[in-house]
Amino acid sequence: MFCYQCETAAKGTGCDKVGVCGKQATTSDLQDLLVYTVKGISFWANLAREKGAKDSAIDRFVIEALFTTVTNVDFDDDSVAKVVSEAVAYRNQAQALFEKANGGAYNGQVPPAAQAWEFPADRAAQLALAQLHGVKDPTIDPDVQSMRSTILFGIKGYAAYADHAIILERESDEIYAFTHKALSQLLDDSLGLMDYVGIAMETGRINLVTMELLNKAHTDRYGHPVPTPVQLGTKAGKAILVSGHDLRFLEELLIQTEGKGINIYTHGEMLPAHGYPELKKYAHLAGNFGGAWQDQHKEFQVFPGAIIFNTNCIQRPADNYKDRLFTWGRVQFPDIKHVEGWDFSEVIDCALACEGFEDNPGQEILVGFGHNAVLGVADKVIEAVKSGAIKHFFLVGGCDGAKPGRNYYTEFAEAAPKDTVILTLACGKYRFNKMEFGDIGGIPRLLDIGQCNDAYSAVQIAVALAEAFDCGVNDLPLSFILSWYEQKAVAILLTLLHLGIKDIKLGPTLPAFITPNVLNFLVENFNIAPISTPEEDLKQIFG
Repeated sequence: MFCYQCETAAKGTGCDKVGVCGKQATTSDLQDLLVYTVKGISFWANLAREKGAKDSAIDRFVIEALFTTVTNVDFDDDSVAKVVSEAVAYRNQAQALFEKANGGAYNGQVPPAAQAWEFPADRAAQLALAQLHGVKDPTIDPDVQSMRSTILFGIKGYAAYADHAIILERESDEIYAFTHKALSQLLDDSLGLMDYVGIAMETGRINLVTMELLNKAHTDRYGHPVPTPVQLGTKAGKAILVSGHDLRFLEELLIQTEGKGINIYTHGEMLPAHGYPELKKYAHLAGNFGGAWQDQHKEFQVFPGAIIFNTNCIQRPADNYKDRLFTWGRVQFPDIKHVEGWDFSEVIDCALACEGFEDNPGQEILVGFGHNAVLGVADKVIEAVKSGAIKHFFLVGGCDGAKPGRNYYTEFAEAAPKDTVILTLACGKYRFNKMEFGDIGGIPRLLDIGQCNDAYSAVQIAVALAEAFDCGVNDLPLSFILSWYEQKAVAILLTLLHLGIKDIKLGPTLPAFITPNVLNFLVENFNIAPISTPEEDLKQIFG
């Protein structure tokens, strides 16, 4: 195996024996083969589209398959192998689609990934084949490899958001078309470094399209988030803990548990769900339990109910709660019960058989400051800036993780001057979202925008402020202090670069797949810099 798609890459270069995330070498190799196969699908799907032919089943499968390979999603070899087998069938289907539209066979050179190879039935043979197609190709220029990896990981990131949108019956042909074209371009050895830089910028644009699509899917169905206090204590009764990102999943679970004496608690990136009017109307959406994903081992042990993951962030479960743990959607883990479809009766039965909570109210925190809520008080925000009451905005957010160095974000939030406002999103907020920051003229100093995909809201807020002050976003008193962990963060970073955002500070470490030359390009063109210390970074920001 070799995997360097997340921030915890071993020794800062890549995991080559077992993933720091817990992914086994066999799983990693099979996921590499899945990516290789999906590139082959996209080669034919892209050619078919050039002939005016497309297939929605192929389009959706590519998105779902890519999401399967995102960090902390699927740890199960049998599950991944099944998806590879499906991918080979879809590759053949995509080739047939092209040949029908073309009126015959392709006359050009077909890359090996798109050729008619078969997936063996024997696991040893599958793994032997997989080891021939790792994510890193030592035969190509390191800088080209760096950009190819950046593009691939960015596409994986927005595939997660596109999958959520598909579940809400929202799709975009623009997303599908670019995905096929970009993945096929990753097989094209005639392209050079600057070609791939352009594709990476376009990947950022398509991620913005995807986040906008998902945002509209969420707000059309559940309403725009509104500022809402969320209970961190517990209510008496049986309990189910929901971890992940998928709001449709939460809605269905709330419907099926209504009137059963079961309280639903959010965990991790599900916290922002409390701000949506059509979800918060359920009285048994009781509160949020625990913090960010990396603390699940200690937190899940004391949760007296059923637990279910609906998207990535799962870790190897401990024995004392694995019998109460379920997965759904693309998430799978060996020997953990997986729920297919929308019937959650097994999860409900498990919760009813568990002890449940006693009544123990706790602290409340505010969520629900999406762009609609913030722009609803834009006049107050603009006046506070003009009067000098608000001197600066910081977007402090992104992924959280267990690797040392992430206390920086807590310390930065604490050190931010009292006349500044902190916007936050994704699970990085758990580093400081229980702290008291006060307000400025009734505007809370800490505004929780939502999930990682709600970076779209952050962009909308920034654009609206720039329009109000008749300036560019880079001219605003706004600084981006970002933490990253996996591929969705890569997609968001590419979106910010596509928008021309400069002076981003990124940490806790820089991506292992970025070569020195590519880093120099980012520094020279966007002034990206690694985080240092809160004191030094604040001093640099304020000049």
